[in-house]
Amino acid sequence: MERIVTVVPEAGLHARPAAKFVETAGEFDADVTIAPADGSRDPVNAGSMLAVTALGVPSGTEVRLIAEGDDAEAALGALEEVLSTPEDGE
Repeated sequence: MERIVTVVPEAGLHARPAAKFVETAGEFDADVTIAPADGSRDPVNAGSMLAVTALGVPSGTEVRLIAEGDDAEAALGALEEVLSTPEDGE
């Protein structure tokens, strides 16, 4: 399964938003990868803080989430919510 999502948090996928994203990815029985939707970077493991922050995804960028496994659909829904929710105070 895959889904295209626009990154909403002002910080992009850095610091707190990335930590929440990685934490959420680890809660599901699914292998999840993330990459910029434009194909400019290869997909990386959504459960790796280092890999996710290394993508350098800024706010407003579309990303492609790909999930495989028993919880793939639930994982995509939860991760889309994380990426679509502004940080506290925004």
